[in-house]
Amino acid sequence: MEVHLKESIEKEVNPHLLPGELLLCEADMVLKCIRDDGSNRGTYGKLTCTNFKISFLGYCALEEEPQFKNKVTGENDITLQCVDQLYGIYDDRKKPLYNQLRRYPEKIIIYCKDLRVFHFCLRYTKEEEVKRIVSGIVHQTQIPKLFKRLFLFSYATAAPKDTEIKTQTVMFDTIKDWRQELARTKGNLKYKAVSANEDYKVSKQLPPYFVVPMAVTEDSLLQYQGKGVPAGAPISLFFNSIELGLAFSKEQDDSTSQMHKTFLEGMYKTVHKPPYEAMKIDDLSSSLPSVQDIQTAYTKFKQLFLVDNSSDFWDTDVKWFSLLESTNWQEIIRRYLGKAIEVIDLLEAQNTNVLLVEENASDLCCVIASLVQIMMDPYCRTKLGFQSLIQKDWIMGGHAFLNRCNHLRQTEREEAPVFLLFLDCVWQLVQQYPPAFEFTETYLTVLSDCLYIPIFSTFFFNCQHQKDTAVACGGYDAEIGPLSFLSVWDWSVQFEPEALALLNNPLYAEKPKLDKNQRKTTRFKHQRQLSLPLTQSKPPPKRGFFKEETDQLIKNILGKRISRLITSSDELQSTSREFYDNWHYKPVDLHGILLPRLEGPGIRVWAQRYLRWIPEAQLPGGGTVATATTILDTMEDVQSLQKKVDEKHSEVVSSEMETSALTRNPARLSSLFPFALLQRHSFKPVLPTSTWKDLGSEEDLARRDDDFVEIGDD
Repeated sequence: MEVHLKESIEKEVNPHLLPGELLLCEADMVLKCIRDDGSNRGTYGKLTCTNFKISFLGYCALEEEPQFKNKVTGENDITLQCVDQLYGIYDDRKKPLYNQLRRYPEKIIIYCKDLRVFHFCLRYTKEEEVKRIVSGIVHQTQIPKLFKRLFLFSYATAAPKDTEIKTQTVMFDTIKDWRQELARTKGNLKYKAVSANEDYKVSKQLPPYFVVPMAVTEDSLLQYQGKGVPAGAPISLFFNSIELGLAFSKEQDDSTSQMHKTFLEGMYKTVHKPPYEAMKIDDLSSSLPSVQDIQTAYTKFKQLFLVDNSSDFWDTDVKWFSLLESTNWQEIIRRYLGKAIEVIDLLEAQNTNVLLVEENASDLCCVIASLVQIMMDPYCRTKLGFQSLIQKDWIMGGHAFLNRCNHLRQTEREEAPVFLLFLDCVWQLVQQYPPAFEFTETYLTVLSDCLYIPIFSTFFFNCQHQKDTAVACGGYDAEIGPLSFLSVWDWSVQFEPEALALLNNPLYAEKPKLDKNQRKTTRFKHQRQLSLPLTQSKPPPKRGFFKEETDQLIKNILGKRISRLITSSDELQSTSREFYDNWHYKPVDLHGILLPRLEGPGIRVWAQRYLRWIPEAQLPGGGTVATATTILDTMEDVQSLQKKVDEKHSEVVSSEMETSALTRNPARLSSLFPFALLQRHSFKPVLPTSTWKDLGSEEDLARRDDDFVEIGDD
């Protein structure tokens, strides 16, 4: 061991620093422990802390580079915003680490928001280096930060200026973008884009440009200068329907309250008469789990995946589904998807406009409005359409990413994974209808990781006004001038083309383009809507004796868990339930409306995101990667044959047809791919771990086994 260490130390390792990144402290001879049953096996290396990330640099080079390599953050890099919890080990006791340390731990454990868990042993590190690295990590990750001290500003200040946005995603930062969206959705006959808030005179929470009914004048909006209109999210349009996000402030004087009331009454009268359809108001704050409920559920939910070692994993395996249900996370997903179905029922089947109401109009409204558009509009199921939707309803809609992700460590009361809940809901749709989406679950997983990478501005502001102010004022060096931030939608910043291929769905069923003659005769309606009955909907059937009398029996005999699986979808309103059932009786149109299945096993755990760092949970050679690998290999074979046919069996072979390293080694792949290759993992004990420990030591078990083993001749 000593010889190995001396040879390793001779190899100097230096961190790779981004523009604006500063090395703050480092420590040598740090042991990164592997996930095992408390043993100190692992890799020795250097632990560093910068103003951007915590990094571990192994002395020994990796046997092979990660196949799905991120160019910004490596396998052993943890951005400061990604650190969730920090613990120290003192005499085999785990204690949280805060600012003031009386003693320094012999081991630190870092729990990440992307659910990675790192164990770093400091027993062999010099005492002075231990003090510096632990104090540095605690200070950078646990102490509240100033907004201008985010690495986002350091990077934008030092990085080469490149104002060109290398993405086709519609950013909705110009009035032209809003008008094009109105034209695309055929909403420009009843609604218009306005620029009344171009200088944020009306409201700092609203974007510079947004959409209002045609009858509303810009002068009527300007009268609310300094007080704001009672709206916190732009209008989300889909064909002839409207979804508004309305906010009501708790703290406002009587005159402002009366002014807002008058505005709402005027808006209601405007959209409640021809040519607009009838309108229904839906108060999401009272009909859905609150932001606090989301945070409470996710706090419990994520603990199932922040596993320290194999023993802890197998300890929870026996009661895992009970623990999962107790978190209530899956039920919240079911409730939000159910609410989206109810809104679609009103829009499509009942021809009614929907007015979404929320206290701040930038959380629940964003989730429901976005889900409705994804389920109804096939364009939102393409990669560009999905990204443009997030720009419109989340970024311009004023979702407070800075506070909800708690990037500054200042607002724990406001922290809540609302956007992650939305991505989980979208994943449910992707896994139920894979060919309907141009992007993969890997795309959604990577997008969730981007919440914590502070070189992209997309998820690091509370509203567009805050971002525009930061751009105009520059960083902490006022002489630099306006800043230029990167957008997360430029995926080439993070991945090479070979890796980007894994974000695109090879099974995506692209909508065929119609010729001009077909376009003239085709009604602008969804195929799914045409399959619904055109007559007035029948009244909902009565519950009947069996349904009514057996509900209590189910709960008493089968228990609450099975009862929930059977009756969970009954939470839909009666009219929405009929709409839901009628839709599922018909063949699925991948380019029409998509409604998720809500019953029992229809709502699943997003395994790729939550289980990808747990080797014990991997499926060797299995998972979605096995399917994707087979499909990509088949596509390459077909392309190769087509190439040969086109070249008339010539011997010229294009270099582009060479096998990709990402997909041609199935023996090394598992369900953890592309985030990890096949990993060694512990075997599941025949008995639960808790029972195993009660039986005695391993020597006792071996002695007992020998009593029942007949040793035969070899």
